[in-house]
Amino acid sequence: MASTAPALDITETIELDVSGMTCAACAGRVERALNKLDGVTATVNYATERAVVMDASADPARLIAQVEKAGYGAHVREGADDTWSSRATEVKITSLRRRLIVSALLTVPLMDITLVLALVPAWRFPGWELLCVLLAIPVVIWAAWPFHKATFRNLRHGGVSMDTLVSIGILASFGWAVATLVFGFGGSSEAGYWLGFGATPAGADAIYLDVAAGTTTFQLAGRYFETRSRRKAGDVLGALNALAADDVRISRGGTETVVPIGELRVGDTIVVLPGESIPADGIVQAGSAAVDTSMMTGEPAPTDVAPGDRVLGGTVSADGRLEIIAESVGANTQLAQMAAMTERAQARKAKVQTLVDRIVTWFVPVVIALAIIVGLGWWWAGAPGERAFGIAISVLIIACPCALGLATPTALMVGIGRAATLGILIKGLDALEASSGITTVVLDKTGTLTSADMRVQTVDAEIEEHRLWAFAAAAEVGSQHPIADAIRVSAMTHVTDLPQADDYRTIPGLGITCRIDGRIVAVGNAALMAHVGANGEAMTQRIQEGAAELGHTPVLVAVDATVVGGFTLSDEIRPEAADAVRALHDQGLKTVLLTGDSPAAGRRVAEQLGITTVHAGIVPSQKAEVIASIQQGGEKVAMVGDGINDAVALATADLGLAVVSGTDIALKAADIILVREDLMVVPDAMRIARKTLSTIRINLFWAFGYNVAAIPIAAAGLLNPLIAAAAMSLSSVLVVYNSLRIQKLSGSRRR
Repeated sequence: MASTAPALDITETIELDVSGMTCAACAGRVERALNKLDGVTATVNYATERAVVMDASADPARLIAQVEKAGYGAHVREGADDTWSSRATEVKITSLRRRLIVSALLTVPLMDITLVLALVPAWRFPGWELLCVLLAIPVVIWAAWPFHKATFRNLRHGGVSMDTLVSIGILASFGWAVATLVFGFGGSSEAGYWLGFGATPAGADAIYLDVAAGTTTFQLAGRYFETRSRRKAGDVLGALNALAADDVRISRGGTETVVPIGELRVGDTIVVLPGESIPADGIVQAGSAAVDTSMMTGEPAPTDVAPGDRVLGGTVSADGRLEIIAESVGANTQLAQMAAMTERAQARKAKVQTLVDRIVTWFVPVVIALAIIVGLGWWWAGAPGERAFGIAISVLIIACPCALGLATPTALMVGIGRAATLGILIKGLDALEASSGITTVVLDKTGTLTSADMRVQTVDAEIEEHRLWAFAAAAEVGSQHPIADAIRVSAMTHVTDLPQADDYRTIPGLGITCRIDGRIVAVGNAALMAHVGANGEAMTQRIQEGAAELGHTPVLVAVDATVVGGFTLSDEIRPEAADAVRALHDQGLKTVLLTGDSPAAGRRVAEQLGITTVHAGIVPSQKAEVIASIQQGGEKVAMVGDGINDAVALATADLGLAVVSGTDIALKAADIILVREDLMVVPDAMRIARKTLSTIRINLFWAFGYNVAAIPIAAAGLLNPLIAAAAMSLSSVLVVYNSLRIQKLSGSRRR
C-alpha cells in the first residue's frame, strides 16, 4: 500500500503597506477582499495602514492586484524601507492642504454673495446665478473629490461610510441649486420664510450653493487635521533595523572578514572590537569586556562578560575584544523577537474602532433612508414634487455630519498641540481611548525614576579618605568606563590635585591598574582584587555586603596588593520623582515599581518615593508578563519606560508612555512619548490625555445630538437649507470652541 507524504506547509507571511483607507470600515473592506483569495489569511491594521498576509502561494502580485481591485493601493513592505507609505501619506496631506486652501478661498466669497443676493433682490445682476455656480464648481467637484471617490468606491462594493453622507449632501445641494437657479426647477415666485430669520424675498429659498461649498470646506479641514495627526504612526521594525548591526566581522581559518549581516550563520565565530555592537546572540569563546546592556535591559551598570557567558545582539562591547560563537541570528535573536512581540501587541490594540466609526456605521445609512422616507411621505401627503424633494434634501443637509467630522480631529489637534507645549507627544486617538479607565501606573526604575547616571553613594576607607579619592580618581583617568566617570566626577569635590599615574593597564570586565608614586594601585571589582592577589578579605566583604543591602554597585581600591577601601555607586533618584508619584496618587491612580535591579535596590527606591508595590529582578521577557498579571487582576495599566526591554511591556499595557531619552524602539511601541526632562510630565500626560478624550466625547455628543434634534425640524418642512448651513457652521464653531478649552490646561508644578 502506497503511503502519501504529508503536504509541506510553505505558507509565507507577506506585509503590505495599504493606501487610500479613510476609516476602519475601509480596513475591513480590504481585509475581506484579501481573505477571499484561496490560501490567504489576512489582517489589516487601519492605525498603521498595513496588512499582514499569510499566503500559501507566496505571490505578492496577486495580493496587490486584489487590494487594487477593491479600490485601494498597496505595496510590498521591505524591512525598514517605509519610503512608499511615507510618500503616500505626504502626497495625501499635500493634496488635502491644496484642496482645503482652494475651497476656503472660493467658499468665503461664494457664501457672501449668495447670502446677500438671496436677501437683497435689488442687488441681483444679470448672470449672477451663473457666477455663483462657476465659483462653486471647483469646490464641489475638484476640492470634494476625495469624498466622491471614496463614496463611489464604497458603493461599488455595497458599503457606506461618513464620506458617503458628505458626498451625497454636497452633490444633492449643488444639484438642487443648479436646477433652481439656472433651470428654474422648483423655483417659487412667492416670498419664503426662514426659521430664525423671518420672511424672505422671492427666490431666496432656492439658493443652496453655500451649503455645498461650506460642507466641503469644513469636511476637508477635518480630514486634513486628522491625516496630519496620524502621520507620526510608529514603525517598530524600522526602529529595530536602525539599531541592528549592518555588518559583522567573522573569523574563519584565522582570517577576519567583514561581511553583510545577512551572511552570518549559526556557529560562526564573531569578532567584536571595543565600541562595536554585538550583531547576534551567542556565547563568548575568548576575551572579556564590560558590555553595555542598557539598550536591552535599561540598566546603567555595564555587565562584565568572560568566556562561557551569554551575550545578546544589540548590546555593545565597551572596552574589550570578544570572540563569540553565534547561536541565534537574524529574526531569531532576542532583539528581533522582542520587536515582533511589540508589533503584534500594537496590532491587537489598534483593532479597536474609534468612537466616530462606531457611530457612523449605523448613522449614515439611517440618515439616507430617513431622507428618502421623508421626501416620499411629503409627496404621498399631496405636497408638490419639488417641495417634497427640497424637504428631503434639507433633511440630508441638516444631518450632514460637519460637526461630527470635526469633533474628533479638532479636539485631537488641540490636545496634541497643548500636550506638545508641555513636553508630551500623543500619537493619536488610540492613546486617548486607552487613557480612559486607567487605574494603575507601572514605572520603570532606571532611566525613568532615576537619572541613569552612576553616582558615588558611600565611601569606606582604611586610609585617609582624601588619599583614597586621590588614588581612585588618578587610576580612573585611564578608563572610559561609566563607573570611572562617576568616581572622577565625585573626586573633584574631595581632592584638588591628582597625583601623576602611569603604566595604565585595563583588564576588561575587572577594572584598571596603574603605578602612582611607585606604588601599584588597582581599582575594580572583587575579581580584580583576586586577580592582583590583594589582601583584605574583611574589607572586601564589608563593602560588598553593604552594597548588596542598599542595591548599589561596589568598587574596591587596593594599594600594593592590600585593599584600602572602596565605594558603592548607584543611579540617583530624580529630584522630582516623589512629587510625580504623589501627583499620580492625587489623581486616584495606584503606582507600581518595575525594575531589573536587585530587590534591595527596588525596595530602596520605592520607600523613598512612596510606592508600595515593587516587582524587582525582572528580566526583559518578564516585564510584559508582570503587566499582563496586573491586568488579569482587573486593573487597567499604564506603563512608563525607556529601554528596548520596556518595548513589549509598553505595547502590552493599556497605555504606554516612553521617555524621549529612551531607545527608538521603546518610543515606537509607546502610545505617548514624554519629551520634557521632568517626571511631572507623567501626571501631566495622564491628565491631558483624559481631558482630550472627554472633550472628544462631549464634541461627539453635541454633534450627534445636534443632528438628532435638527432632523425632525427639517422633516417638518420648517428648515431652509441656508439656515441648515448656518446651523451646521454654528455646530462646528461650538465643537471647535470646546476643543480650544484644552489649551487652558497648565503643567503640574513641583511642591
